[in-house]
Amino acid sequence: GDVVLCDRFTDATFAYQGGGRGFDEGVLSQLERMVQKKADQPALVQPALTVWFDLLPEEAAKRLAGARVPDKFEAQPLEFFRRVALAYGERAAKFPQRFVRIDADTTRHKVWQQITLAMVRRGWLAIMVAANDV
Repeated sequence: GDVVLCDRFTDATFAYQGGGRGFDEGVLSQLERMVQKKADQPALVQPALTVWFDLLPEEAAKRLAGARVPDKFEAQPLEFFRRVALAYGERAAKFPQRFVRIDADTTRHKVWQQITLAMVRRGWLAIMVAANDV
């Protein structure tokens, strides 16, 4: 019954290691089962919600350049991040019931609105929303 927030989980592994680095998806799936399968449960332990902030790699690079010097990981070539984005899209298509795609190519306020709406639709938040806020 606890709420756990994390910024990386198996979906990120499939996107970054599988899609970005080309690591074998079969091996990743096997590791996922080893780590996330409880003996007393038939299914893998998975997030109730994966929030995917979808942004073109070119735009993400521009934003990062305006904020700080990229670290070793962030300095990967754009093609790496294009593969990561494609892999996130594949993962979201495979598990649409728990993925929400957020259009991150907008203002912070609109991104927050999208997140809030996703929570409301799942019944996790009950709020009054003005018609022009959605």
